[in-house]
Amino acid sequence: MMKFGKSVCVLNVGGTRYAFTREVIRDFPLRRVSRLHACVTEKEVLELCDDYDRDRNEFFFDRHAQAFVFIMLYVRSGKLRFVPGICELSFYSEMLYWGLESAHLDSCCQKRLDDRMSEVGLDTLSVSGEEPQSPGEAALTGRARWMEKMRKTFEEPNSSVAAQLLATISVIFVIISMVMLCASTLPDWDTAKRNTVEEHRIVEAVCIGWFTAECIVRFLVARSKWDFLRRPLNIIDVIAITPYYVTMALAGAGMPGAGLGVAGIILRILRMMRVFWLMKLARHFLGLQTLGLTLRRCYREMVMLMVFVFVAMAIYSALAQLLEHGLDKESPNSDYASIPAAAWWVIISMTTVGYGDVYPITIAGRVLGGFCVVSGIVLLALPITFIYHSFVQCYHELKLRSARYARSLVAVEITQ
Repeated sequence: MMKFGKSVCVLNVGGTRYAFTREVIRDFPLRRVSRLHACVTEKEVLELCDDYDRDRNEFFFDRHAQAFVFIMLYVRSGKLRFVPGICELSFYSEMLYWGLESAHLDSCCQKRLDDRMSEVGLDTLSVSGEEPQSPGEAALTGRARWMEKMRKTFEEPNSSVAAQLLATISVIFVIISMVMLCASTLPDWDTAKRNTVEEHRIVEAVCIGWFTAECIVRFLVARSKWDFLRRPLNIIDVIAITPYYVTMALAGAGMPGAGLGVAGIILRILRMMRVFWLMKLARHFLGLQTLGLTLRRCYREMVMLMVFVFVAMAIYSALAQLLEHGLDKESPNSDYASIPAAAWWVIISMTTVGYGDVYPITIAGRVLGGFCVVSGIVLLALPITFIYHSFVQCYHELKLRSARYARSLVAVEITQ
């Protein structure tokens, strides 16, 4: 505890003075400021600030005063944005000095910082004597700090060596599960399974046990249990794990076979739901993370693309049904007997797939097919450009963040 000075502490940042009580200093969100409360000697204080006045109990920091004003706005409101007119890298250096990280910035400012760091060829910035801190980590002590460390180990594969090891093991189990799922559909699988039934059960049980334990631990160490349950990847985890236990429960109830009517169909559907385990790889691979982030950011463009396709499909399918079936009463084309049937031909023509199972036979129908193909290429190309640029941008952002984690990991290993 601070054993000197008055009950009111004054922070002098670049000539601007801020007065706080000791209790406020102790729980201050900025790591450098909160550490002042634990100082016992003046020497320890001077390790955190540039000068100290014992008579006025004033701590001097030779830092950018305007930048600290915006940092104080973050302390009050919880939102941190760049200062207009100040270089993003300079403001980021101020953030690191006070114990903040890029994760504290609003998403728009994070993008500006990533772009700026990419322009100058930097992966991360550092301030002497400071280690990067995640949001809220500075205020954690004891059990809460251990819980946060466990959370980062299971949720952030690049946060430590242990996290990378766990991620590797998880990927191996996912691959094993997918190989078994694919092999189970082979004609000779039933014979092989009968010959080595115990081995198959053991491998399956070990995989399910690992995924179950991983999901439970991640739920226990989550900051918010409700937010954990709402995340799509966590929902996928539960969907992928549940079929095994449902299968075991049905087998214990005397319904293990696949020919039990509705129960057998449910069993087959639940087994196939294990394919969702592949989505777990999104937690470990940058490409899948980029795809998910792109879809979230480009949902308007995706909706626009679907609207284009559906409008064109409705128009061309109606015209195709009329030209191929409605007008020719003597020998109508049975493949175009209805508008929904003609819609299948429209969609494979607009996407230039052309299976050849359905095709027009009249001259008017073939002309319509030509227009359908050309318009399909144009309509699909219009929003694809926006989606492509968003994908490149998302990939760049995630790659830069991954490089920061790797750089921080190397720095921690060196200091240890």
